[in-house]
Amino acid sequence: MSADKVKELRARTGAGFMDCKRALEQTGGDLDKAADLLREKGLAAAAKKSGRITAEGAVGSYIHGNGRIGVLVEMNCETDFVAKNSDFQDLLHDICMHVAAANPKYLTKEEVDSAVLEHEKQILLNQALNEGKKPEFAEKIVLGRLDKFFSENCLLEQPFVKDPALTVGQLLKQKIAQFGENINLRRFVRFQMGEGLEKRQDDFAAEIARLQQ
Repeated sequence: MSADKVKELRARTGAGFMDCKRALEQTGGDLDKAADLLREKGLAAAAKKSGRITAEGAVGSYIHGNGRIGVLVEMNCETDFVAKNSDFQDLLHDICMHVAAANPKYLTKEEVDSAVLEHEKQILLNQALNEGKKPEFAEKIVLGRLDKFFSENCLLEQPFVKDPALTVGQLLKQKIAQFGENINLRRFVRFQMGEGLEKRQDDFAAEIARLQQ
């Protein structure tokens, strides 16, 4: 198996050299299949570590657009050694940039306010019924469309901006396998300049018309 293919697979998955080599050998050199295989193994490895306590970590920051958008993210891990690792810091920076770009409203699906969720369900149900769907099928359609709502609004469900084939949650699970210890996104905050402020709206056309009277 060529070193270039192994290197490309490592860049895509973050897995170790030998793991990438074996995955390529098992899939006949197919990069996509090898990436899926590593992801499956990574998810299994991550599941074993998901219950471990994450008391270390770091807070990352990112400022975008000449100070118009600012982001803070707290990401936790098990040891100070990993927290200071450059790969961990790069991951934290990438997630900060993702938050700036994708503007998630919640961290997880479970954090969505129940009132917001019920409101969204009702809108989607009405949409399905207005499209002529039968009531017994409309509920199933709503569940499918809720997944789209979650993928747009929940950080862990969003497609990662640097690799949309992965969600942020899947990316974290890959990194858990890479680092060999649990990693947890605890919280984030995103500020946008002027957000929530009432802005003056000038109607210049109307103003000119008044001056000409």
